[in-house]
Amino acid sequence: MALRILETCINCDVCAPACPNGAISQGEVIYEIAPSKCTECVGHFDEPQCIVVCPVECIELDPAQPETKTELQAKFEALQREMA
Repeated sequence: MALRILETCINCDVCAPACPNGAISQGEVIYEIAPSKCTECVGHFDEPQCIVVCPVECIELDPAQPETKTELQAKFEALQREMA
C-alpha cells in the first residue's frame, strides 16, 4: 500500500526531505503523498522514512492504495529507470 498523511499533520516539513522518491509535497492544507511515487521506501530502507521522522505519527497505510511488497518493489524499479 502507498502511505497517506492524516489531517493531524502539523506541516513540520520533516517528511518531504526524508522521502527518497520525492513522493511527498505540500498540499493545499497539509503535506500529501503521491501514490504513484510512494514505495513505502521499499528498495531504499527497511521502513518508511516519513513514518520514522514524523513527530505526530500522522502517516499510515492508505487502504485505497493496496499494494504487495512485490508491487512496491516493481514500482521502485520503474522509478529508478525513470530517474536514470
